[in-house]
Amino acid sequence: MKKRSKRYKKLKESSKKDSPKNFSEALTLVKKNSNTKFEESIDVSVRLNVAKSKQEINLRSVVSLPFGTKKKIKVAVICEESKIEDSKKSGADIVGSDDLIEKISNGYLSFDKLVSTPSMMAKIGKLGKVLGPKGLMPNPKLGTVTTDVKKTVNEIKSGQVEIKNDKDGNIGLSIGKKNFSDEKLVKNFQAVFEILEREKGNNTIKGDLIKNSYLTSTMGVSYKIKLPKSI
Repeated sequence: MKKRSKRYKKLKESSKKDSPKNFSEALTLVKKNSNTKFEESIDVSVRLNVAKSKQEINLRSVVSLPFGTKKKIKVAVICEESKIEDSKKSGADIVGSDDLIEKISNGYLSFDKLVSTPSMMAKIGKLGKVLGPKGLMPNPKLGTVTTDVKKTVNEIKSGQVEIKNDKDGNIGLSIGKKNFSDEKLVKNFQAVFEILEREKGNNTIKGDLIKNSYLTSTMGVSYKIKLPKSI
């Protein structure tokens, strides 16, 4: 078990005593207690109401954070040979066609996101066992199967993040860095919950989708957030 510092244990006990905060109050506490030597990320974690749902909840979507996260994302693009030169101008870090497919089949996964043109998906399908477990398989719903490679690459690098729950109904994602202004973090937070609200409608889930939500920093403790309305 990971050994925690006295500082962390003290903050943890303090956070347990706190009642749910609105986002701004929780953010003030998270920033106040974030005093590491590096710029910590500000993270949101959400627990879905899987126990009350009579159906399996499988949320998977993307949200374009208005102010991004400052995280550098390495994007690979697989396209037809005739579109390679144009795709290289899109800002992608890696561009290829059949050669890149072959490279990936041999274990090459040095990228964070994979974008594909529609006509290449039949060939990429054979990489399911390699890409699937890593969450890297291009998906039309997530916008990573596209004819507009430049637009998609730009959106990913500008702060588009994926929202996906695990088997226990947990969602975790970064909404920025500690040095972001409170206003920017509030706007990014609002964007996330607007998508969750939309996804609830798309999945025709009855009752509250979210059981609880927390705000934390990379090395900090979590503070329970009181949402402005039920989702």
